Amino acid sequence: MSAGNGDRPADLTVAAVIARDAAGRVLVVRKRGTTRFMLPGGKLEPGETSFDAALRELREEVGLALDPARLAPVGSYLTDAANEPGYTLASDVFEYADPVAGAAADAEIAELDWIDPHGVSPAWAPLLIELLPHLRA
Repeated sequence: MSAGNGDRPADLTVAAVIARDAAGRVLVVRKRGTTRFMLPGGKLEPGETSFDAALRELREEVGLALDPARLAPVGSYLTDAANEPGYTLASDVFEYADPVAGAAADAEIAELDWIDPHGVSPAWAPLLIELLPHLRA
């Protein structure tokens, strides 16, 4: 768990998913009207668990229907929000156990990419940067 913003409460809460392809690259997305790449995921709907939101968001954003039995929690993180300056983001992060293929930008997603987690880019969201040690392990 990370507390990148000290004791400040989160302004936004999301679920995010680490999904990799057969080469070990990590799926990232950029939402319309933004510049930062982030893990796919999004805000929880009323009454929805983070786990259910993670599955729903992957289906809506990139067309991936994941087997819930293969999705495991990684942890909860507190970082700066990627596209809302001055806001704090609480993220419940999950990881899919199997390689995925066939992702395509949908809904509010303008672009998707597969990144090498051993690199780094100023276009990556703070949560993605925070997760680099885990992604590289």
